[in-house]
Amino acid sequence: MHDIISFDRIDKYGPQEYSGTYTVAPGELDRIEVAETVNITIQAGAEKGDLPGEYIVDGSSTFSTALSCSRCAEAYPFAPSSTFHVRFRPRPETSVEDEEVEITEEEELDVEYYSEREMPLRDFAIEQIQLSIPMKPLCDDKCLGLCPQCGVNRNREGCSCEVSTGDERWGALRDLRLELAKKREN
Repeated sequence: MHDIISFDRIDKYGPQEYSGTYTVAPGELDRIEVAETVNITIQAGAEKGDLPGEYIVDGSSTFSTALSCSRCAEAYPFAPSSTFHVRFRPRPETSVEDEEVEITEEEELDVEYYSEREMPLRDFAIEQIQLSIPMKPLCDDKCLGLCPQCGVNRNREGCSCEVSTGDERWGALRDLRLELAKKREN
């Protein structure tokens, strides 16, 4: 098994199988939600596609780490597994290396454009981690979060902070509503 996806190797020898296990530091992901090192295992098969220069990579990944909850800031275990199907196509000649290619068809959602004919499997694994991390990770859908006044984790203990029922910035409208209600009574 190889740990670099090589389109030249696929052209020469046919479909290829790839697998690897990697350790990824939280800093490499540039996501503050990742609380500890990620251990990921990835398996992929790559073959030529139907279009000239197209390659198809199918596979699966599993990893384990801890994420910080967006509400209570506590770390919780996160261990998803996912499958993927990606079509690699040559970068259009009109686009610059760092320029994004506009997606115009729904079928292009699983297309990645390449300019290099090799891709480290580890980079592909990091991409799968990034795609699996929720935008706002929650330890539980019913997480109560932190008290905005005293900072206590409301999942673990209650606090005696006064809960505001309304936003004081709307006080003038509340007063106007009360004044209108009094006029209606008269």
